[in-house]
Amino acid sequence: MSSSLECQKSSFGLPDDLHYLNCAYMGPLPTAAEEAGVRALRLKRVPTTIGPEDFFQDSNRARHLFADLIHAPDPLRVAIHPAVSYGVATAARNFPLAQGQEVVVVGEQFPGNVYAWRRRAAEAGARIRTVERPGSVTPGAAWNDALLEAIGPDTGIVALPTVHWTDGTRFDLAAVGARAREVGAAFLLDGTQSVGALPLDVREVQPDALVVAGYKWLLGPYSVAFSWLGPRFDDGVPLEETWIGRRGSEDFKGLVEYTDEYQPGVARYDVGERSNFALLPVAVASLRLVGRWAPERIAAYIQGISKPLLDRAVELGFGLEDAPFRSPHLFGLGMPAGLDLNTVRGALEQRNVSVSLRGSALRISPNVYNDEADVQALVEVLETLAR
Repeated sequence: MSSSLECQKSSFGLPDDLHYLNCAYMGPLPTAAEEAGVRALRLKRVPTTIGPEDFFQDSNRARHLFADLIHAPDPLRVAIHPAVSYGVATAARNFPLAQGQEVVVVGEQFPGNVYAWRRRAAEAGARIRTVERPGSVTPGAAWNDALLEAIGPDTGIVALPTVHWTDGTRFDLAAVGARAREVGAAFLLDGTQSVGALPLDVREVQPDALVVAGYKWLLGPYSVAFSWLGPRFDDGVPLEETWIGRRGSEDFKGLVEYTDEYQPGVARYDVGERSNFALLPVAVASLRLVGRWAPERIAAYIQGISKPLLDRAVELGFGLEDAPFRSPHLFGLGMPAGLDLNTVRGALEQRNVSVSLRGSALRISPNVYNDEADVQALVEVLETLAR
């Protein structure tokens, strides 16, 4: 597994003339996942091909594969959700929060990890404390310092992204986790913009919850997400009471022998119809590939092909975060003053380069399907814009 990773373009069906450097927007489905989805849909033609065991098998496979990615020793701590917002709402329902306490978030955090906390704070008589981005081209160090300083005796919950979705600024997750535990605060991470492309070990970071959407760096379908839920959830209350989350649900003959006992682990927090015969096989196929490629090797590959781009961008006057706080797979380039956004869009479209515009920055997010030609196409766009 320590050997370097080669380009995996052949594992995807992207057009040859498209330079797709935009995985932070949406990861393309690998061909193997697409084929798994077609097979899954065809099973529904004849419902007798779907047996009682099929309600459980792919769910269990997905739990194990996701647990392996984040180095979680117990796959039964993985819940299956339809979206990050579902996982965040589950945490908001179960994390304690007292009147006068604070929920710590960072500025311009993705709304799926904000709105549930606003409601929870309002209901508890608590308040949101937002740690804003420092006004600098390279805010990472100062932002991390301010974040650690904001976590104190009044903190009830810390809810953060693993990296910032707009430009990939990295947060010192182990330090934040340690500080949260020191003051007794619950700690939730939204790993959507890193898990699958950047190594993360829940044993080291020790969050109370890690929620991850499947359609970006896990290269899976929309409407499938995964949450690792720690011991704070062992006696908690789910958002919905599902039949499949109850002990003995594998025995269809006994479903009306109602029980108050749940399945082992955190299955009680699974979304209803978590078996999702159309989408879960797609997610499983993608998780297998990402696990085989390994986040450590994925990150190293992306970092390798991106270096010429970053070096040239700095030469041309684009802003770039310092390396210790810059994600290897997702980074923002601050555009020179006076550069018109319509001009930027036009130059990107002309070269068929797909990246995202976030505020006054270009958000660039390559993955294993990209090669030197994709990077060079973007370099040429930057050179055109800098003239």
